[in-house]
Amino acid sequence: MLREVTYNEIFTILIMVGLICLAIAKTRFTNRFNDLAALLTNSKYFNIYSRDLKVIDQFDTLLLTNFIISTAIFLSICYKVLFGDAHIDTRLMLTITFGIAAFLIVKILFEKLIANLFNIDDIIDNYIFQKKSYKNYFGMLLVPVNAVLIYSVTPSKTILYIIASILVTILIIRLSTSLKRYQKLIKSNLFYFILYLCTLEIAPYIILYKFITFY
Repeated sequence: MLREVTYNEIFTILIMVGLICLAIAKTRFTNRFNDLAALLTNSKYFNIYSRDLKVIDQFDTLLLTNFIISTAIFLSICYKVLFGDAHIDTRLMLTITFGIAAFLIVKILFEKLIANLFNIDDIIDNYIFQKKSYKNYFGMLLVPVNAVLIYSVTPSKTILYIIASILVTILIIRLSTSLKRYQKLIKSNLFYFILYLCTLEIAPYIILYKFITFY
């Protein structure tokens, strides 16, 4: 009887890279890492670190790297479950990873450019900082989730839908809370903020979805 053997070397390597990034961030920026880990229970992280806004720094670089890797792994798992005959090899996995990285970097740079053109740097800088913080946090959450789905539990559509629903719900709740914090600033620049959302938060993902489904 032939037995199908599943090889997970590329997933193991990527998970280890993500864990190394988290370990370095935890070691070098212990207080900030701990504050980020408590992001869902309080706003201490935003209150402290939003004062020194940067497009990206060493801490964000490490956490964003883990987010990109974790997201690529999770999307690959979803793709394999939704399309049972799909084969995820090393080349495809790396392509997905670098594709996500390129998409996020270009998007952040374009966001900064648009904010500068419309002279709404303050509101967009805070908005980008909060989105970036949530990305870093969810990247941390996805590490154990991916490990369980790869090495322990056989993923199914139901399990993936539940995980995705939980993550999206948490994200919507926290983003709503964060937006309330800056509602006065948003109201005074409502037109530009709506234009920004349509241009850089909705349109890119629609285009990306059309591109993926086309091919």
